[in-house]
Amino acid sequence: MKILVPIKRTHDPNSKIKLKTDGSGIDTSNIKFVINTFDEIAVEEALRKKEEFGGEVVVVSVGTQEWIEQIRTALAMGADRGILVDTGGKYIDQVGIAKILVKIVEEEKPDLVIMGKQAIDDDANQVGQLLAGYLNWPQATFAYKVEVKPKEKKVIVIREVDGGLETVECELPAIITTDLRLNQPRYASLPGIMKAKQKPVKTIKVEELGIDITPRVKIEKLETPPPRKAGVKVKDVDEFIAKLKELKALPF
Repeated sequence: MKILVPIKRTHDPNSKIKLKTDGSGIDTSNIKFVINTFDEIAVEEALRKKEEFGGEVVVVSVGTQEWIEQIRTALAMGADRGILVDTGGKYIDQVGIAKILVKIVEEEKPDLVIMGKQAIDDDANQVGQLLAGYLNWPQATFAYKVEVKPKEKKVIVIREVDGGLETVECELPAIITTDLRLNQPRYASLPGIMKAKQKPVKTIKVEELGIDITPRVKIEKLETPPPRKAGVKVKDVDEFIAKLKELKALPF
């Protein structure tokens, strides 16, 4: 079984984020970068399926040469090889990323694509669904548990929804996006880190793919949210309701 895992380079969730003074982006000085939290879970799930059924785990990332660091981290965890689609620093929106991944899928022909449901930097939650749409593959998003049946060419996914849990069955090949409670990613071992240095990472220039990656979404400006205002104490329920009406926080 071949599993493809797209990963994104994002800031460490524990980092304190500061914006550039002109609001054009994030000040990346003194920020540690890691594999996106949900993508790391996807790597772990792919590795578990490889351990269960055999096969190959391929990680792919769309970014600049710096992103090879995160590819190597996934290889140290146990992935077999990596692919970097080098954008040359160009901004590419979610539609462009999905189109790039379509080309990689067409070349690699995986049995399954497992990816994070969203990136912790932009929280878009779009690429998995777009990729499934472009490929016309079945999809199961927000995976809580994944059971693969290679002989039947099916995958059963328990997914998290607002009302609880939902079980869906998909024909392979399929797209799965991971939620937080799917698993706990392993740490890269020292032998794994040493082996990762020898594992192949292929670099593809985005221009070689021959696709239109003109962004359809443009980020005009980033702003920090305003400071939260201090709370107000009220004497009783009547005063509380009156205050809500004053703040227009009630629909009546």
